[in-house]
Amino acid sequence: LVNPNIATIQTSTFLSNTVYFLPVNEFFVEKVIQKEKPDGILLSFGGQTALNCGLNLYKNGALKKYNVKVLGTPISAISLTEDRDKFAKHLQKITIPTPKSSVATNMRQAENIANEIGYPVMVRAGFALGGQGSGVARDKKQLQAIAEKALSFAPQILVEQYLHHYKEVEYEVVRDAFDNCITVCNMENMDPLGIHTGESIVVAPSQTLTNYEYHTLRAASIKIVRSLGIVGECNVQFALNPTPETQDVYPLNYYVIEVNARLSRSSALASKATGYPLAYVAAKLALGKNLTEIKNKVTDVTQSCFEPALDYIVVKIPRWDIEKFK
Repeated sequence: LVNPNIATIQTSTFLSNTVYFLPVNEFFVEKVIQKEKPDGILLSFGGQTALNCGLNLYKNGALKKYNVKVLGTPISAISLTEDRDKFAKHLQKITIPTPKSSVATNMRQAENIANEIGYPVMVRAGFALGGQGSGVARDKKQLQAIAEKALSFAPQILVEQYLHHYKEVEYEVVRDAFDNCITVCNMENMDPLGIHTGESIVVAPSQTLTNYEYHTLRAASIKIVRSLGIVGECNVQFALNPTPETQDVYPLNYYVIEVNARLSRSSALASKATGYPLAYVAAKLALGKNLTEIKNKVTDVTQSCFEPALDYIVVKIPRWDIEKFK
């Protein structure tokens, strides 16, 4: 286990036989691979940093050089979900709606796209951590400020239609290599779209969706995860139009905002809320087991292919470092 955060792990010696307190980057991880000679590597347990590190190790040939297999979700799916342009095109192919958007690599492109879509627009940095560099631009001046900052550390930015009053809903989805797929938990943000999930009050399961909305989004999240070939756990984020006249009519007015092909802060919440151990199950699935043979740790009788019952309600309220309020 390579983990830069001593505080999270110093008491958990049972998790792995060796813990390296090192920065998660290509240089150090390659040194660990050189020394330990592992057969495989798991990328989906360390958030965005681990994903980026794994993609770089793959690109620079280190994984091939030491004959290390990527377990679980394949590199192709990870790079597809991380490249916002390719991802939007992939979803269009399987007829899943995404917000109007285009990728820009410089300021002039960003301005042209914003004029085409119409303000306000959402600017998102590609391959970025915790929504870093993202923001809402209501005019050209704001766009320039956000885009300049984002382009200083990210190779590309996505300029997209801003769905400012839409609800933000997410689904935690688990899939095995045999295409068994379930949704473990769905969550709804108290704030509308535009506030990062990690900083928003989140309620699980969703409280304001109709049965039709819940199942439409559930079916869409499973369709997406299957099309990407994800093995293990992943989370799909939706924007849903809350205007009452669109409820229970076809087609539902929703968009997919993003897919995280990894465990995220939402996964930790989903595991606590449902008692379904997502990381444990994801690790077993990455080793090639299927959902029908992994025992549910909580019930000890059912298998992990059963979706948890909706007999709970959990609210997550974030706590911030006071530094944020400068």
